[in-house]
Amino acid sequence: MGSTGAGKEVATEILPYIRVYKDGSVERLAESPIVPPLAEDPETGVSSKDIIISEKPPISARIYLPKQVEHHQKVPLLVYFHGGGFCFESAFSFVETKYMNNLAYHAKVVIISIEYRLAPEHPLPIAYEDCWVALQWAVSHSGDYGVHNKEPWLSTCADFDRVYVAGDSAGANLAHNILMRAGSEALNGGVRITGAFLTHPYFWGSKPVGSETKNMEEREKHLTYTIWNLVYPDAPGGIDNPIVNPVVPEGPSLAGLGCSRLVVSVAEKDVLRDRGILYYNAVKESGWEGEIELIQVEDEDHAFQILVHESENAKKLIKRLASFLV
Repeated sequence: MGSTGAGKEVATEILPYIRVYKDGSVERLAESPIVPPLAEDPETGVSSKDIIISEKPPISARIYLPKQVEHHQKVPLLVYFHGGGFCFESAFSFVETKYMNNLAYHAKVVIISIEYRLAPEHPLPIAYEDCWVALQWAVSHSGDYGVHNKEPWLSTCADFDRVYVAGDSAGANLAHNILMRAGSEALNGGVRITGAFLTHPYFWGSKPVGSETKNMEEREKHLTYTIWNLVYPDAPGGIDNPIVNPVVPEGPSLAGLGCSRLVVSVAEKDVLRDRGILYYNAVKESGWEGEIELIQVEDEDHAFQILVHESENAKKLIKRLASFLV
């Protein structure tokens, strides 16, 4: 591939999102700007601050506390994983912070949005492990479990009988895989995940479903393919690894999802729509014993609730997701 900018040679580029150079450096081209936390968001009154979860490995987060939550009042806890194809975006970005402020305000819950390490510098499955470590750290506040860097907003305000996980796009994929792990591994303090919402989840596979293109050459050039190959080049089974294609026959049963309530949300114009519906139906048919709901939004595209957050459909979806967190 050619060279750009300062003459560095390009190894891979997935436009308009990311460019990787042969010297290992990475240029992220489509990120929302990083913004600081606020003691009080002027629009919602939500307070936020940045915290360190772990120094080795380096995992941090932005935590949100609504103004309506009174001191020592116990409210649900949402552990959130941002999207961005596992390789760009941040829990500290403008669009994610705006979304979290709105969600915390409407849901009246404590939210902790995880800053996991990004590929390709930190290829998958590192992000999955980071998110599991972050979740375990958060629920460790349910008791005295040796957390040396306790966060007071979690200790005093979070109800650990009402813990939720969620994410959008790649973050929804992370949330699904966290649920699968929580179905077979114990969380600290015996905490159980009450529910989860997966918004426009990043799932894919080699065999086309629904309206997806059936041209194999086109499929292998598709963004979902190229991103996956970049972020997890050594994935066993490639694009049919159960981590990204949870409906493959050889994958673990979805009956093992470690929560009791689940919402899957899809958007009509999103290329991932049919995968989300397929996942919803697969969970329903798996023997999983929880309650599941599918939200379909017409005339909208991928991650619209974040990227076009002022639209009426975005506001409606945020309120609907907030009402799930009880």
